[in-house]
Amino acid sequence: MLSDLEIAQRARLRPIGEIAAGLGILEDEIEVYGKHKAKVALSVLKRLEGRPNGIYVDVTAITPTPLGEGKTTTTIGLSMALNRVGTRAIAAIRQPSLGPVFGIKGGAAGGGYAQVVPMEECNLHLTGDVHAISLAHNLLAAMIDNSITHGNTLGIDPLTITWPRVVDLSDRALRKIVIGLGGKENGSPRESGFDIAVASEVMAILALTTGLKDFRARLGRIVIGLNGEGKAVTAEALRTAGAMAVLLKDTIKPTLLQTTENTPVFVHAGPFANIAHGNSSVIADLVGLKVADCVVTESGFGADMGMEKFMNIKCRAAGLVPDAVVMVATVRALKMHSGRFRVVAGRPLDPGLMREDLKAVDEGCGNLDKQIENARLFGVPVVIAINSFPSDTEAELNLIRERAITAGAEGAYRSDVWAQGGAGGEELATAVVAAAKKPKQFRFLYELDRPLKEKIETIATRIYGADGVDYLPAAEQAIRTYTELGYGDLPICMAKTHLSLSHDPALKGRPRGFRVPIREVRASLGAGFLSPLLGDLRTMPGLPSAPNTWKIDLDEDGNVVGLF
Repeated sequence: MLSDLEIAQRARLRPIGEIAAGLGILEDEIEVYGKHKAKVALSVLKRLEGRPNGIYVDVTAITPTPLGEGKTTTTIGLSMALNRVGTRAIAAIRQPSLGPVFGIKGGAAGGGYAQVVPMEECNLHLTGDVHAISLAHNLLAAMIDNSITHGNTLGIDPLTITWPRVVDLSDRALRKIVIGLGGKENGSPRESGFDIAVASEVMAILALTTGLKDFRARLGRIVIGLNGEGKAVTAEALRTAGAMAVLLKDTIKPTLLQTTENTPVFVHAGPFANIAHGNSSVIADLVGLKVADCVVTESGFGADMGMEKFMNIKCRAAGLVPDAVVMVATVRALKMHSGRFRVVAGRPLDPGLMREDLKAVDEGCGNLDKQIENARLFGVPVVIAINSFPSDTEAELNLIRERAITAGAEGAYRSDVWAQGGAGGEELATAVVAAAKKPKQFRFLYELDRPLKEKIETIATRIYGADGVDYLPAAEQAIRTYTELGYGDLPICMAKTHLSLSHDPALKGRPRGFRVPIREVRASLGAGFLSPLLGDLRTMPGLPSAPNTWKIDLDEDGNVVGLF
């Protein structure tokens, strides 16, 4: 079979104006970037505000292996399959981060015959949104140090500054740094660091905003630290939020692309799911629900990560309720969750994962059981998509189907969209439409007026299956401070490993008998949530020993090679 990049480069793309017109988006409501991508103006929401919303489907997954389990591929393939079975669908995904692109993962625009195209542009700079976010974030960082240098009229306590700098690359050497060395002209020395750009609160704000006015207000509410009296210092107080909004005024418009079968796709915002809330933008979903019969959106990593945040954070911000959840599973991932196999990115798979092993699948299905339970906690029907591989056997697939239905799923369906495109997902698509039409009783996991610790412990015990939570002194202090400052009624955005239901990536399957350690709690007041950091999670990834960077190049004709 052709490589993903070869398939993408051979796809027959339609002019992006035709894709927009097929959705009923007017010519003056798009801003074209070349032949095959365009920004969509928010004025379309005003024009179509009286139109009823389409079906809203969230794609999530079991706890993945380090290789990923094809969630984006399933999202893209399902949207194409829905169009084939008579439901006019649009996909909505996050913009890939250049950190994983040049690190372990490579591209993140789907795979095989279920991809977003142009694949190279989607995975690299697209329309420049991430760069604009990095610049706006770093402008605020520069203004913090500038304010301290020029008299510190706001009384900022340097020891309380929580606003780092960002870059959209994985670079472990930047995690902890000292800035301001070299004398008075170079600022005041203090410890600082870098996060990856997609972990920036500015990115989270872009993903959760509902319009330009809301966007500007959220930027102003960003808290960068405290003053000497223990009061919050904001971007508004630093007189920087307005300039940030100017840098970001075009990022608020979702970018329209297409799939290998010309199904429309919104690619907008890119918050990490293990650090931030891990979902594409509210705005893209709002527009999609007006112009299509169904929006298929994707939540990052497993249901304990992106889906939990989709429900408790994104749905609250958007005022939307999902009609169904599609949960992606693979035979190989379930075998890994038995604890019998180890999967390491960049290394060959254990041959045992390629042989029929019903016992390993059965043992690993404990993770599937728990993730289905997690989705059902929100009162939404769940459909399992078994992303297929050639080594899967019918006996293994039947076992997964039986376990899924026993755990409360509507059914489990083989998805072969990687090899067949939309045709490989028609049975899944039909099942998803049927599930979305069923009665539902949507509910949040917790009420916002509950104490911060209660909300944290609710997620840890009910979603992760922990016995309880332990707070390090820094976390205890932060919770007291944010409660005293009046931030206790915000939702919680847990930051933890994506490789386990727990905080420990070594605990596979459905871990039991563990407690969750909270080492610190960060405030993202513009985004509108508080972020407890669990265990040893890093907000700046590092590159692997054999980074994907080595494979990426241009051929003699100027075409990108090795991207994925």
